[in-house]
Amino acid sequence: MALTDPINSAARRVPAWSLYILGAAWAGWVFYLGATGGLGVEPIEALEHEYGAMALKLLVVGLAITPLRRFAGINLMKFRRAVGVSAFFLVLAHLLVWAVLDVQSLDRIWADIVKRPYVTVGMAGFLLLLPLALTSNNRAVRRLGPKWRQLHKLTYPAAILAAIHFIWLAKGFQIEPVVWLVVICGLLASRLRLGRASNARVAPSKG
Repeated sequence: MALTDPINSAARRVPAWSLYILGAAWAGWVFYLGATGGLGVEPIEALEHEYGAMALKLLVVGLAITPLRRFAGINLMKFRRAVGVSAFFLVLAHLLVWAVLDVQSLDRIWADIVKRPYVTVGMAGFLLLLPLALTSNNRAVRRLGPKWRQLHKLTYPAAILAAIHFIWLAKGFQIEPVVWLVVICGLLASRLRLGRASNARVAPSKG
C-alpha cells in the first residue's frame, strides 16, 4: 500500500462543503475575538492581518493541489474549488475590515488605493480574484468551456500580488512574507514544468 493511500482514502470521506463551514466558523471566531478584546490593543489591525494571512495561505494551498497530485500522488482535487472560494471570501473580509472598520471614508479609500503602493497591489489582487469567484460554479464551467481554465489562471498573478502586498504591509523586514512569495513562485514553477511535460506528451512526432 502506498504511503499516500490513507490520505487519499480520508480525503474521499470528507465532503468538500465542510471546508466552507470550517472557514466560516474560523472567520466568525476571529471576529468574535476582535470584538471582545481577544486580538490585543489594535483589534481592527489584527483582524485585517488574520483574514489576509489566512486568505494567502489558502491561495497557496489551492496552488499546491495540482503539484501534490502529480508529484506526490495526494489527490485533493475535490477540495480545490472550496479552497479557492474560501480564500476569496477571506480576501473580501480583509478588504471590508480595512474599508468599513478602519478607513471609514470613500474619499480616503480612493486616496489610499492611488497613493499607497501596498494598497494598490492588494486591490489589484482582489480584482483579479473577483471574476474567479463569480465563475466558481458548474454553470459557469459549462458556459465558458475551455475558456474557464484560462480565466482561472488569474489565480497565479493574484497570488503573487497577495504576497507582494504582504511584504509591503509588513513593518520592517520580516522573513514570513518573503517565504510565502518564494513558496508561491516555486509552486508556479512546478506548474510550468507540468505544462511543458503535458505539451511534450501531446506534441506530434516529426519524421
